[in-house]
Amino acid sequence: MADAHKNKTVATLLALLLGGFGIHRFYLKPGADRIGLLHLCCLPVMGILYGSVKPHPFYVVLPLLVSFIAGFVEALVIGLTSDEQWDAKYNAHSARQSRSNWVLVLLLVVTMLVATTVLIGTIARLSDVMYTGGAYG
Repeated sequence: MADAHKNKTVATLLALLLGGFGIHRFYLKPGADRIGLLHLCCLPVMGILYGSVKPHPFYVVLPLLVSFIAGFVEALVIGLTSDEQWDAKYNAHSARQSRSNWVLVLLLVVTMLVATTVLIGTIARLSDVMYTGGAYG
């Protein structure tokens, strides 16, 4: 019996939209994936920061932002992997072969736009909060 075929475009889309929660990791490796669980750990950390420490509100969402930035990087890595390497790693026992198309290229462009916006915004806000105490917003 052949294993289920893992689509590279779907994995890239999941990493772009839900990468901060590690959903793409659970799609690629069903069961308990350690890195996927590490992505999910940002939620309890946010709750602990909000409930007990009461820092600046930006520091509460910082673990989620870091997790999403890592998800964007993983989306780029997944999308830029060649079809042959992808099939060797995730579809070794599948009866089908992967064929990337223009949708994957479009997803990679959107990932770059969103990732750079989030990264630059996070760096700018973190610098504002650290050096001025959040005086500019």
